[in-house]
Amino acid sequence: MNEIHRPSFLTTFCCWLLGLLLCTSVVSCSQDQKAQMKDALPAGLTKAGGAQPTLDSMYIEKYMVAEPKFKDQLEWAKKFYRERNYRLGWFRNHEVVPQAQTLLGVINKAADEGLDPKEYKTKDFDKLFKELEAAQGDSTRRNALEKEIDVALSGTYFNYASDFYRGTVDPRAVKTIDWKVKRNKVKLHRALQTILKERESTYGYYDFEPLHPEYDRLKKALADYRTIQRNGGWPTLPAGTRLVPGATSSAVAALRARLLGKDATTPATTATPAVAVSNKPGQPATPAPAAQKYDTELVAAVKEFQSLNGLKADGIVAGETLRLLNVPVNQRIDQITLNMERWRWIPKKFEPDYLLVNIPEYTLHVVEDGKEQFTMPVIVGKTLNATPVFSDKMEFVVLAPYWNVPFSIIDKELRPKLEANAQATLDRLDMEVVKGWGAKATPIDPNSIDWANVSQKTWKYTLRRRPGPKNDLGDVKFIFPNSNDIYLHDTPHDELFSQTKRGFSHGCVRVAEPIKLAEYLLRDKPGWDRTAILDTIAGRREKYVTLPEKLPVYLVYFTTWVDEAGKVHFRDDIYGHDKALAKEYFN
Repeated sequence: MNEIHRPSFLTTFCCWLLGLLLCTSVVSCSQDQKAQMKDALPAGLTKAGGAQPTLDSMYIEKYMVAEPKFKDQLEWAKKFYRERNYRLGWFRNHEVVPQAQTLLGVINKAADEGLDPKEYKTKDFDKLFKELEAAQGDSTRRNALEKEIDVALSGTYFNYASDFYRGTVDPRAVKTIDWKVKRNKVKLHRALQTILKERESTYGYYDFEPLHPEYDRLKKALADYRTIQRNGGWPTLPAGTRLVPGATSSAVAALRARLLGKDATTPATTATPAVAVSNKPGQPATPAPAAQKYDTELVAAVKEFQSLNGLKADGIVAGETLRLLNVPVNQRIDQITLNMERWRWIPKKFEPDYLLVNIPEYTLHVVEDGKEQFTMPVIVGKTLNATPVFSDKMEFVVLAPYWNVPFSIIDKELRPKLEANAQATLDRLDMEVVKGWGAKATPIDPNSIDWANVSQKTWKYTLRRRPGPKNDLGDVKFIFPNSNDIYLHDTPHDELFSQTKRGFSHGCVRVAEPIKLAEYLLRDKPGWDRTAILDTIAGRREKYVTLPEKLPVYLVYFTTWVDEAGKVHFRDDIYGHDKALAKEYFN
């Protein structure tokens, strides 16, 4: 100890010793007083044989950098130890805290999270703990091991927690993964402080819990599907199978086992009589085996399966239904795992109010105060014009909007017609060419433009369709300014919403009930009730209405999820994003 600190140390120690003697000689010394005496003990002086060792930045950096799997977690370790003045985190009075064993137990079960436990078993802690136990009589060796174990536990925690709370794949670092949603900004050194009970948190870091209930439900589904996998998977129905309600087929037994988990030879019910199967002409018909009857219970199970897979629930087993019934359980397990990974990317807490479009689900979810208020079908981009995955904030509702035609459509679809007769083409399409924007936009004679040679670089006007029944944006559009020029809007082609697979747009998202959505978004805007909205649309004059508050919008991509009733939903990987993520995640 430096001389400059010696007087204060001796004074504190003598006071503590005197207090202890007094407390032991006076029967009435309370437990609170004893606790206060213990707290007054000079820092580092313990009953367990000398001061707890401390670390320094050089030791931490050298140790973390030497281990490849810890190297990327160096900054978290620096922050963690710097904020605690380089005191050990995983030891109290030379004893390992219980959270260390909890951490190692969590890592042993990492497979439950779709993670590989081997990735986090960097150090042999059983060996280190045995060495520590053997070194209790040698304070120098013991202290060295405590320092090593402490940093090793921190490195192990940050390595695991980084994957568990932030994802094993960084979507912004991989060009083939389309995911520009704002990231989860978990501060892992703070999370560790919470685990060690050194700070409070509203999140379940204490018990290494996931941040989203949606993730937790997928985790349970993963366990269920792995149980099916261990039991041999599910049966495959023969190619070409076609079943309609009431039919009889040998394929029914496999279907019953697939959806109801029943013995293939056992009928689902005995209430419905079996259909007679005709023998040779002139011979009496014999009843079909009850197990081959496609009965009402099994039809109901098929309809539920179709609904959970985004198909029309008609109870007919053929085509898409047959294809999805025969998807192997291994493929479904991978799909669940990949979508759990996406939930690790999601911000740890959504805002109370937001809109969420799940692209493969073709659905818009409207959330208020953390609860879903309503949903509506949407149309998203075709494969070649994929709707991007990102987040932003909605600012405007535009009533009776113009549709500004992208130059790509001018180039690929309209150019020949405009070359032939520009004015007649625009009149037929209810379009105009203008220079400038908004109220200052001025019409341009379309015949004055060299349509044959105009290019993206030389194009200096706007070709737009006027508000009205022909307008591609319908009556309303919803703007959240972004570099992708993507927004929500109405459409004059309502018939497309009857399709189960709705990838028809050039990238923007078309909503099925635009007036309902506009009325909801403007509910707190004075003077903008349903009547005012409809009157403005009828006037065919574009009107921007600013939202009272900017509203977060998430365009996300989840191909599987579990609803609150515990039902697992699956959707097709319409843009190949699962495939791109799988290459990174599983390799």
